[in-house]
Formats: sequence, structure tokens, C-alpha cells
Amino acid sequence: MTQLRVGIIGCGNISTTYLSLAPLFKSLRMVAVADLNMDAAHVRAAQYGVRAETVADLLAAKDIDIIVNLTIPVAHFEVTRQILQAGKHAYSEKPLVLDLSEAEELRALAAAQNLRVGVAPDTFLGAAHQQARAAIDKGQIGNVIGGTCHVMDRGMESWHPNPDFFYQPGAGPILDIGPYYVTNLIQLLGPVKSVASLATAAFKERLIGSGDRAGEKVPVATPTNINALLEFANGATITLGASWDVRAHRHGHIELYGEDASLFLPDPNFFGGTVEISTDDGSIKPLPAWDHPFGVNNQDNRANYRCAGLADMATALTEGRPHRCSIDLAVHAVDVMTSILRAGEERRFVDLTTTCERPAPLSPDEARALLA
Repeated sequence: MTQLRVGIIGCGNISTTYLSLAPLFKSLRMVAVADLNMDAAHVRAAQYGVRAETVADLLAAKDIDIIVNLTIPVAHFEVTRQILQAGKHAYSEKPLVLDLSEAEELRALAAAQNLRVGVAPDTFLGAAHQQARAAIDKGQIGNVIGGTCHVMDRGMESWHPNPDFFYQPGAGPILDIGPYYVTNLIQLLGPVKSVASLATAAFKERLIGSGDRAGEKVPVATPTNINALLEFANGATITLGASWDVRAHRHGHIELYGEDASLFLPDPNFFGGTVEISTDDGSIKPLPAWDHPFGVNNQDNRANYRCAGLADMATALTEGRPHRCSIDLAVHAVDVMTSILRAGEERRFVDLTTTCERPAPLSPDEARALLA
């Protein structure tokens, strides 16, 4: 297996996830990290045995094949553009960008440069979500008629010491957490045709509850309570509730209602969990255990295989096939999420202007082939 050499721009907390989990995958070799704050770069480099670079030097480095963009979302477009302009493949944390026109510009640039762009989330490659995909593809629930998704809690300020960004344009529950749900729905059901939504913000300010800034108030400048309706090209209609204004609820993460049965999925922010299916008598039971390696607990009692999408892209480059966490999938997800926000602002249905193919499923054997 050919190893591709990987660099990282952005040495915040998420960089530790990539640097610690990359060795699980045989197609990846971490080489260098960079950050505008060189102190942060040196800390990460020392922790993980890679070299620290300036951003400019990493972009110019001849021993780097793929650069992972772990900067803040508002910088994703510019940094990914610089990576492509430097002649290197790019892999970005979610969301790809915050605006559809920027997404289309990156897609055009990658095509012109004959380069790949991969985009998180890759959690849909996890065992639970691939088992649900297999059940749908085998016709176990019949054609999907409808469903619900809910990602709702009290917000980030209760635990995050610097939650300001989460409440500014470009964040909120749709663009911050929504990529996990929207991307998983697309891989399960295919592309979205149109959306509608109601979007509000219950509070003008949020009170920081932890850290050195506890008691300080953060202004809210983006919707924090969104109720959306997604119409899929295959005819399914899905309700999506995304809110940081909810103290408690009893909704499931994802429920899909087919002609013959219903399917119940765990949190798409994670790789593992139990998938349940309804039976003829109306009871609900777990699907049989599936021997998929991305369901095996490997970190803090959870299955965590982040870097799977990056490893799949590196392997796909070697094998000359499409990668699953593709830019086409990410562009469509950006279109869905920004259209939901636009629909809420304008109080109307919005037809999407993009589409995509469902990414290929990842079987247990294909997942094992990615691992070292």
C-alpha cells in the first residue's frame, strides 16, 4: 500500500484527533503541522513526532501530498484555495465553506488542477450508519417515505470556555452540527430537491458557564432554533429539528419510515451505536450484530475512526477511484444547509441548485482494508 504524506494546517484541539488516529490507517503518514501561531505548531510537532512549519513553508513543501485544513470555518475557503493553488490535494474539516459560491469555486479549481478535495464528516462511514445503509439498499424497510432528525440541546456556552463563534453567522446548530445529519441523510437517501424552514433565536445573549470567562455574556447573531423540512429527489420527506434552545427532549437522532418498516439510527456524530428496526407486530428490535471494524470501541468507550475519510481519499488516489467524502457530496451538503437558513430567513421553500451521487457504501471488508 502506497502511503501518502500528510500535513496539517491548524493546530487547535481537533488536530490531536487527526494526529492520534492517523496511525490506524495504512495509507497515511503524518509529516508536518503548521499554524499561524508557531508556538502551537511546535507543541503539536513535539507531541506527535512530526515537524513544525510555517503555513507558507508547508504549502511549498515537496514532501507533502495532502494538506488537512483544520482552521476555523470562516477560514476554510481561503486556506483550501491556497492548498489547491500550491498543487496539493486538500482535506477539510466540516463544513467545506459557509457559502455555496465559494464551494463551487473550490470545486472548479480542484477540477482545473486535477486535484482531489475531501471533506469531513466521515462518521457516516461508521459501522452503524453503514449497517443502516445496507438495510435500506437491501429493501429491508421498503422505499423510504419520511423520517425525522433531531439535534437539540442547551447550547455550547454551558461547557465551552470560548463559545462566541458558535453564535455568529457561519455557525449555529445547522452549520456546526448539521453537517453530520445532512451528510448522513444524503448517503442514506440520495440528494435533496428542496427545503423549507422556520428559524429563530430564543435568546439575544448567552451566558458563559465555565472557564475564565464564566459569567460573561455572548451576543447571538445567527438562528439557534431551526425546524426544517427536506424533500429528497427520491420522494422522501424528512423533518430536521436543530436547536441550541432546548433543555431536554425525548426525540431520537434519526428515524426513517419505510413502506414496510421503520429504522432507528444512533447519533451521526459518532461511528458506532445500535441500529434498530420495527417488526411486523410493531415492536422494535436491534438489527443483528454486524462485524464492521468501525463499530469496535477504541477510544473512551466509543468507536472513533476519524481520519477514515482521509484514508479513503488517500487510498482512492492510489487506486484511481472516487473517494467517499467527496467535494460533490460536500458542495451539496453546503447547498442544503445554507438553503435551510435562507428558507428560514425568507419564510419559503427553496429549490436546491446542486445535486450529487450517493457515495459508495463501505463494507466491513473495505473498512478493514483501510486499517493498518
